[in-house]
Amino acid sequence: MNNRLYKYYPEDFGELKVDVLHMDLTFDIYDDRTNVKSILRVRTKDEPIEKLELNCKDLEIRAVSCFQSEVSYRYRKDDAILEISFRDLIPPNTEIAVITDTVCRPTKNILEGLYYDETPAGAPPQQITQCQQWGFQRIVPCIDDMTAKCTYRTTIIADSRYTNLITNGDVAVERHTVKPGRDKIVYDNSVTPMATYLFFLGVGTYAIFKREFEYPDGSTFMLELLVPPDSDARAAEKALDVLHDCVMWVYVFTGPEQYDEDRLAIRQLMWDLVRRREKLKIEAKPRPGQGEDNLGGEGKGERAGEGQGERAGEGQGQGKRAVEGQGQGKRAGEGQGQGEELRKIRYELARLDRNIIPGYRYTGTVYREIGMQNSDFGGMENVGNTTITTNRIMPFPQITDPAFEYMIRVKVHEYYHNQNGSEVTGRSPFEIWLNEAVTVHIEEQYHAFLFGEDYQRLQRVLDLLAPASGTFALDSGAASMPIIPDGFNDPNDLITSVTYVKSPEYVRMVESLTGKDTFVRGLDRYFKKFQHSNASTQDWIEAMEEESGVALKEISETWLRQTKFPVVEVSAEYDKLTGKFTFFLKQHFPAGGKPWEFPFRAALVDESGKDIVEVLERVSGETAEILIENVGMPSFLSLNRGYSFYGKLVYRASQEELLMQVRKDSDIVGRFTAFYTFVDREKLRLLRVPGSAPSEDFIELYYRLLNDRQLLERAGGQFLTIFESVEDEEFAHHYQALYDVKQKLLKAVAGKYRSSLISAYNFFENASAPRDGSLEETARVIKSRQAKNICLGVLATLDAPDIHALIKQQFETATCATDRLSAFAAYLNSSAPDKIEVLRAFEAESKKNLIAWEAFLSVIGSNSSVDAVELVREMERSDAFRIEQTNDQRALYGSFARNRKKSLETEEGRALFAEVLRKLAPVNEYTTVNLLNAFANIDQMEIKYHTPLVKILADLLAELDPQKYPSVYNRIRKLLLGAPAAVEAYGIVHGKIPALQT
Repeated sequence: MNNRLYKYYPEDFGELKVDVLHMDLTFDIYDDRTNVKSILRVRTKDEPIEKLELNCKDLEIRAVSCFQSEVSYRYRKDDAILEISFRDLIPPNTEIAVITDTVCRPTKNILEGLYYDETPAGAPPQQITQCQQWGFQRIVPCIDDMTAKCTYRTTIIADSRYTNLITNGDVAVERHTVKPGRDKIVYDNSVTPMATYLFFLGVGTYAIFKREFEYPDGSTFMLELLVPPDSDARAAEKALDVLHDCVMWVYVFTGPEQYDEDRLAIRQLMWDLVRRREKLKIEAKPRPGQGEDNLGGEGKGERAGEGQGERAGEGQGQGKRAVEGQGQGKRAGEGQGQGEELRKIRYELARLDRNIIPGYRYTGTVYREIGMQNSDFGGMENVGNTTITTNRIMPFPQITDPAFEYMIRVKVHEYYHNQNGSEVTGRSPFEIWLNEAVTVHIEEQYHAFLFGEDYQRLQRVLDLLAPASGTFALDSGAASMPIIPDGFNDPNDLITSVTYVKSPEYVRMVESLTGKDTFVRGLDRYFKKFQHSNASTQDWIEAMEEESGVALKEISETWLRQTKFPVVEVSAEYDKLTGKFTFFLKQHFPAGGKPWEFPFRAALVDESGKDIVEVLERVSGETAEILIENVGMPSFLSLNRGYSFYGKLVYRASQEELLMQVRKDSDIVGRFTAFYTFVDREKLRLLRVPGSAPSEDFIELYYRLLNDRQLLERAGGQFLTIFESVEDEEFAHHYQALYDVKQKLLKAVAGKYRSSLISAYNFFENASAPRDGSLEETARVIKSRQAKNICLGVLATLDAPDIHALIKQQFETATCATDRLSAFAAYLNSSAPDKIEVLRAFEAESKKNLIAWEAFLSVIGSNSSVDAVELVREMERSDAFRIEQTNDQRALYGSFARNRKKSLETEEGRALFAEVLRKLAPVNEYTTVNLLNAFANIDQMEIKYHTPLVKILADLLAELDPQKYPSVYNRIRKLLLGAPAAVEAYGIVHGKIPALQT
């Protein structure tokens, strides 16, 4: 028995035997196959070679040759290797060209390589690629390695009916017809050498919307948005607004001097002038029919080929042609009333631009976002061609507020990858964290720029603390992996919240230790040193150390290699005679591990909420003391301010201290964590004393917070989040009991303050009406809407006819998806006599739109009604549910898996969960692995659940082929090895599990 938990380990990634220089590729694309001809140019290093191994997965090999030598070849399909042997030894430092002629065939459910995406009615099959991390070898034999960065020249031949034939780079030969029904286009990608995982190929039918992007110095490139043909032009215009703003924000507000106070005013002035300039350009744009070419479409967008006298799809990638006449000579709007003001603004912007060192500047002529309906990922950078899940690429009328925020985040995230990930690339999949952590760090800065620092940071803390899907929950369970794991089964295993949340928190801690100014200069040093090359984790750390002079190797080794997180106990002592205050810290860490080092920010606060003193200390070792001299006695302590370290903190504050901190702490995270602790104690008391009632202290506190308008303007309704969880391990995994306790708490508030809650609901409903269309105003509206729906959720616990009427009224009159879905979820969980009729009508409506269908399924999977499991079964039987579609998988099955009171604690839920895992594993391993995370805490659940839950995993393990489904197979083994008590209980009844035996 192979006892390896992983298929790949670090030693599997060594130095390449050749330098990859260039690829000439020709893709001849048909509905069911693509013929691929490749000329791969490589150069040997200091040693001669007699053979070359190319990665080659599930391809048909038609011919292999080499310009410099005769060859023979062997296709080792099980190893996914095309082994090419040269008749003549290839000398050192010699360039050779290997030619291959192969066939790849797209699939519907293997979302890697070339696959079918959602095809518009009457169009030829939509086909796109996903190459992260090893999808490129599914379309062409190659050296599919992150260090194999090279240039490309790519020819696409495909059906003339496609509106777009797309790949990386700029158009070298414009699209033209080569024979009836077949078109050809050639792209050149020679500016930025590109790793194979960043390659993109797409042929499809899209509505095409464009907007010129103009830098402060006047240079331009084109922004393009490719979305379904029937897409709303106004939504596309808004999507281009968001994209334009995030690209400009990166340029103006990031870079090595972004925190230079002397230039912050200049940057803000530039931002305001750009906004004014863009407004003038839109106002000056000719109306349709006024005789001017619409090419460029400053935010208004256009459909493919409308009124342009060109073949739909021509110019895709032709940035120079697209901007000629707009970025040069007569610019958009000049000579039309606003021309003089535009000239003045442009002159001033160019002058101001010379006074700053900006952030990343795009190097291409076109930056394109492409909607992909079916993908394991929300977005993927592909050097000039970013793919974003279609349901999140633009603000469709059916998009929810969280999805809108995701849209903002994913756009700036994928764009910033042009620098961090594309220009500077990690050395191996073990550096995926390096590509992602800094990118998320920048993404969060942009989100905070629009929504406010308090809102953004609190949102991240909620991500950490969420019980079913939060990072702490994942990082403490049996499925936990360190940021840099010991190994992996598939690169997709590394796309988790550890990579996207924990690793950015590590970067944030480095920023705290080095200082913000030094941190951004260190990033700049790193980007310049490794531009157009690959970097290791150690390279990044050394660049930050060289710039800051701060030792980071040891702290980084622990954070990057060790699972879990510190749990820090804090106590304090104050000496009135000397005015000395001392913090005593003791951290708990995994057995056999070592203590973490981290920045600890804390403050002593007086009774009015004013800071007496704030400290930031670097903590190392199992215990630490922090001494503060000459201070007065604080009324309360504000600990781990801003969530200064990734971990949990235990401080036994009195109820009085907690209540004071919730009301008065100036640090929003301090206020929330005090609230979280207070509510945690309340839930624990109710769990330990069944039949007890919520305290008046809780009821009054919650009511006061709900009426603290200033707080909710800063932090949004998310501040009032109450999780179905407690920190105490005795009850932490009693899922139904935790749900019941939360409902009990909220019902107590509703019972006492019904009228006031309805008044607050009406206030926030009025406040959530937008005053204009700016992103900043949208952020304000989202916060108000959160508060309104919190009020509705609290009132819903009363389950009374008048509240049913209020909920139904919101459902029927809602003008946005968030309000409608919030009402629907509340109605579904109620005893309203007509709720099934409402459900059926909403189901029929939602089926007509893929975005609405996804949101509907998510509510069904997470519902708490008595018929929850049967509703999930009904939806998967629906003709609208497609198991090969990841949105359907994640929405229905993902929400059901996280609904552990149903999926794990009920017999019918476990039966359904077992069926889902068995059906889904052959369709999509990545989604299946994510569903399996629901089993991460079997040992901590009640004993009665141990055997039936282990049986689900053991039965599935016995059925799976470990070679076909290594990620699912080995994740199950890891989960079972992490639940020894439950496995032992299972063994008594069913015998030992063969796959766990040596």
